[in-house]
Amino acid sequence: MPEMPEQQGALPHNSVGLTEPQVFEFDEALELSCGRKLDNYQLVVESYGELNEDKSNAVLICHALSGSHHAAGYHSVSDTRPGWWDDYIGPGKPIDTNHFYVVCPNNLGGCHGSTGPRSLNPATGKSWGKDFPPLRIRDWVSSQARLADRLGIKQWAAVVGGSLGGMNAMRWAVEYPERVRHCVVIASAMKLTAQNIAFNEIARRAIRSDANFHDGDYMGENAIPRDGLALARMIGHVTYLSDELMGLRFGRELRSGSFQRGLETPIEFQVESYLRHQGDRFAESFDANTYLLMTKLLDYFDLAREYDNDPVRAFTHAQCQFLVVSFSSDWRFSPARSREIVDALIGANRDVVYTEIESAMGHDAFLLPNERYQAVFQTYMAGVANEYSNGGEG
Repeated sequence: MPEMPEQQGALPHNSVGLTEPQVFEFDEALELSCGRKLDNYQLVVESYGELNEDKSNAVLICHALSGSHHAAGYHSVSDTRPGWWDDYIGPGKPIDTNHFYVVCPNNLGGCHGSTGPRSLNPATGKSWGKDFPPLRIRDWVSSQARLADRLGIKQWAAVVGGSLGGMNAMRWAVEYPERVRHCVVIASAMKLTAQNIAFNEIARRAIRSDANFHDGDYMGENAIPRDGLALARMIGHVTYLSDELMGLRFGRELRSGSFQRGLETPIEFQVESYLRHQGDRFAESFDANTYLLMTKLLDYFDLAREYDNDPVRAFTHAQCQFLVVSFSSDWRFSPARSREIVDALIGANRDVVYTEIESAMGHDAFLLPNERYQAVFQTYMAGVANEYSNGGEG
């Protein structure tokens, strides 16, 4: 687990330290894939490290479904938890802020400050809610490209993402090939399997079935579909963990009650309590319409759809080098999905490094400490840093 701030307020030596989000306002209309447009929008962004003189050391971090702009560091010395990828971003870490300028935006449609369902719809003066336009990952890429323009970054040293973020990174490599030198795709896929789509639909059904959902207009009713959102998170969380991890962490340990005859105390397993805690905490911080929007965006993603369903043809548009990482116990985005990416890259004659990491942590492994994962990631990113420091472009 990441180091925590000490009681006296000192931050870990390998932390990016205290961070403060920035808000970038964009007044130029953004045409969306659905045919609608946003006349204006904002992105909330965190950045770490320093941009070098020729702006060649910038790394874009693409977050996953429940992620945000807060990828590393702390918002205050009293924080008990750092950003969601703090194990991998910071001084001396794989994405080393001694060398890289790291940019992590909260994506459009999110609920952590960027324009999304919670934001004000200028046409109505009320929150967008369920009327927020449906999005595709290419819309994220378009908005991120404008962010890069605002920052003066013509080409990313690397675009990095895990899970949904890996899809975002691949779309960057295909849509803006001249603007990406390296693409790091972790625990991801070129499209979802039918099983993944099914899990997402079950989670959406849980949200829509909540009495407080009000057909998506819950904000107007001053309500929150907490139970549905918590259940959706519980469903998702179970799929992110491996059977082995759940067995090691919880087994069949009881939190309360007893199997002894004659006792009427309700039996509760540790894993039940854990899932309820995860669901309740998520329901307090996430937005239900954002969850619906982002899971649909996941379902719709298919890297090769516009290329005659030929992933090799899709990747012929990319010019960058790739690192692809999978995890042995990840059954939600299994190693087979990563090998499909690698096979397509090889077919397109693109440079790719692939590794399958042995891990019992399931899909969540891409977020958690792992010595081999860290070593592979660090070695690859050190090569990226050496490349720009020597003036090369890969």
